[in-house]
Amino acid sequence: MPASIPPSEFKRRRAALMSLMSDQSVALIPAAPARIRNRDCEYLYRQDSDFHYLTGYNEPDALLVLCPGREHGEVIIFCRDRDVRSERYDGERVGPERAVQMLGVDDAFPSNDLDDILPGMLEGRERIYVTLGDYPDFDTRLVGYVASIRARESGGAIPPGEFVALKHLLHEQRLYKSAAELRVMREAARITCEAHRRAMAHCRPGMSELQLEAELVHEFMSHGARTPAYTCIVGGGENACVLHYVDNNAPLRKNELVLIDAGCEYQHYAADVTRTFPVGGRFNKSQQALYKIVLEANKQAIASCRVGALFNEPHQVALKVMIQGLVDLKLLAGTLEDILASESYRIFCPHNTSHWLGSDVHDVGDYRVDGAWRSLEPGMVLTIEPGIYIPRTEVSEHLASRWRGIGIRIEDDVLITADGPEVLTEAAPKEVAEVEALVGSA
Repeated sequence: MPASIPPSEFKRRRAALMSLMSDQSVALIPAAPARIRNRDCEYLYRQDSDFHYLTGYNEPDALLVLCPGREHGEVIIFCRDRDVRSERYDGERVGPERAVQMLGVDDAFPSNDLDDILPGMLEGRERIYVTLGDYPDFDTRLVGYVASIRARESGGAIPPGEFVALKHLLHEQRLYKSAAELRVMREAARITCEAHRRAMAHCRPGMSELQLEAELVHEFMSHGARTPAYTCIVGGGENACVLHYVDNNAPLRKNELVLIDAGCEYQHYAADVTRTFPVGGRFNKSQQALYKIVLEANKQAIASCRVGALFNEPHQVALKVMIQGLVDLKLLAGTLEDILASESYRIFCPHNTSHWLGSDVHDVGDYRVDGAWRSLEPGMVLTIEPGIYIPRTEVSEHLASRWRGIGIRIEDDVLITADGPEVLTEAAPKEVAEVEALVGSA
């Protein structure tokens, strides 16, 4: 049976959030709107992550309202009415009549009734929890609702007293993954690892980066992952030195490396994996020397992902390994301490090593608490992605040509557990021998 989040979990999430809300408050979570791609053609719809986390509902034009203590039901959803003509073109809708049973909410109303019903739900509530700024059209409507209540204060209406950022409660909740979420994330990781293996096996000199991307997407869709979690990066040669390269239109050359940063989205959860390998199937000496540095940084950073470690510790571990390796190869000059202090390493190691992972690729959750790096705890999932990049620019013009134009990143997804780190993406090959054995083998 495919991994998925059961309806009972969405109900538990809503209850957990409401338990943190103050008395006489209300939380408003809007769905993502449909977006136009060109003229009257829409992008494939993707639900807002906060809204999906609390409902599992995947249609636009909806609003979730949480009203702790409301006599006629605490959990209300506004959603699209069923419509025969629209459903013939775009598919079946849940509709308010079925939403209560299917979503486990207490009450449901048509979205078209929002202006008539929501102001009454807001009246008398002291506080509105909401994330402002993501959907300006909804923000404008909300301000209008509050203004209409204020206009009736002389007649006894009681408007909400303040807006409070919902993300401080909800995003902290999302940071800790449940057992059900981890089953889905493990499946996203499994599919992604299979895609990277397929790309390695089908890689041939002369094919284009786009053709290699097609191998990834083929594997994603074949296993039920409708889309990548983000635009695939397939960078051959010097293109690998462009951190967010997505043109993917250049030919792959035999003596160069190709960097693939790609992960699928499965059941609304992301994987995020990077592998770098030789297009022709064999690393040359310079490529292998740099690759082994990044691989060691990846391994040591993963080993440091333990309960109680600070979030920034894996980055510091990886950074020290890479700096020392670059010094040993005479690509950086100075002591480890001096290079760290001056940050001169940034010409070759420009980015941090980790970010949270979950329903969003760069998932929510604070990295610092009260100004200090937060400690890693069981249930958190983060990436480990050290990288070294030596572009053919003025920063590397003093180096021998054999080093220039090489970009290497190795990225894994890691779950923090009480027993140590669990690498969700260990099935994607990264050891030199296994990579060389797989590339071009299909």
